[in-house]
Amino acid sequence: MRKIVVLVVALMALAFTSKEGVLIKKTNVLVSSESTLSVSGTSNVNKFKCVYNTEKLQKSIPIQYHTSHDKIVFKKADLILDNTFFHCGGRAINHDFQKILKTPEHPHVNLILKEIHSLHGNQVNAEIDIEIAGVTKTYNMPVLVKNNEGFHITGDLDLKLSDFNLNAPKKLFGLIVIDNDIEIDFNLVVKEVKN
Repeated sequence: MRKIVVLVVALMALAFTSKEGVLIKKTNVLVSSESTLSVSGTSNVNKFKCVYNTEKLQKSIPIQYHTSHDKIVFKKADLILDNTFFHCGGRAINHDFQKILKTPEHPHVNLILKEIHSLHGNQVNAEIDIEIAGVTKTYNMPVLVKNNEGFHITGDLDLKLSDFNLNAPKKLFGLIVIDNDIEIDFNLVVKEVKN
């Protein structure tokens, strides 16, 4: 845990104390365009993969956190993804993916980091909230963190569309059906930015 705390503290330089007496640290980070993030799944006839255009992640993200025993608790660490920046390889499947996500009513997918604690080596367990189409679910997942000119954070997470009350469209009179299981894969390069 000490390694992870040192890494995060090195990244997050500015600090203040809250009214509750907890030492809150804050900074801003940027997800580099070198990063990759994708959602993949299958249907009864083929596979699909929707890749997020990480060049659109050019705004810095404010981060606030504090340490508590053997974990780091985040008060603010939200990655907001505009649904329209997912590209699935063609206009028709892009349209279907936007329909699945209910983009007109819910234009963003939100990934909210809640806390991390060390497992072993460079691996940490991350608790994250994922909000899709107005439904939020909490997940615990192992994440690999490396410090090399910024933080490289890699991992994957299996989800079910039904967890978010999502229904995949059926094509050709119901002959093509998208499976309920999807996978989110990410390789994020995160760098601190100065105000």
